[in-house]
Amino acid sequence: MFATLRVQAAVINGTTEEDWPEVVAFCREHAWAIPSFGLHPWFVGQRSPGWQGRLAAILDEHPTAAIGEVGVDRWIEGHDLGDQLEALADEWALAAEKNRPVTVHCLRAWGALMDFARAAPALPRGFLLHAYGGPREMTDEWIERGAYFSFPPYFLHERKAAQRDVFAHLPLDRLLIETDAPSMWPPPERNPRPILDDLGEPANHPANLDVALAGLAEVRGMPMDELAAVTNENFARLFGAPPTDQRGA
Repeated sequence: MFATLRVQAAVINGTTEEDWPEVVAFCREHAWAIPSFGLHPWFVGQRSPGWQGRLAAILDEHPTAAIGEVGVDRWIEGHDLGDQLEALADEWALAAEKNRPVTVHCLRAWGALMDFARAAPALPRGFLLHAYGGPREMTDEWIERGAYFSFPPYFLHERKAAQRDVFAHLPLDRLLIETDAPSMWPPPERNPRPILDDLGEPANHPANLDVALAGLAEVRGMPMDELAAVTNENFARLFGAPPTDQRGA
């Protein structure tokens, strides 16, 4: 599938300790896949004692791996922002120590995340604010702190005009694309390969990466091939290139 779309590399994020081995197995079978390991803020309450050591060890085993998906979320019911920030601080410190990029999730907590970033160690490799939905007024400071911003096909929904406006004004050298599959599916009129989940609800999938690229190209008013060259360069700068063969990793 990705070969047909001419995708050269993609990051595969783990969100719980339990799925880190699945990320490893997948990336062993697909040379274009870069592994990433973290605790999504929805699941930080489920972490085991000593999880930081497990994360450090799996990062050492996989020197090309990133950290993510991590972050803060006030949208989820029953959230504990303090607990989320405690886990994020440990993950961020590992990223600084091991010089790894980070993929950051944030919902309804942009002020808290900025306060955290101001006090946290700088990340030499930078970090990705995935599906950036924060205010345009914050982007200059995020960029100063090393942020990249990724555009999902979900932002093509009509109600996401504010998010599209933000991406219309970001520097080209900080743009990336994503799917966030199985979440954040495109609108029906922009979904050439619709699928449903087990409950009969719309679901996203990795092949919609080309939908994200086409949509962002429209937002930027530039040809898709030209934008693809830009995002490829940005991706390599942040995440590096995957090994030619990870099956022995």
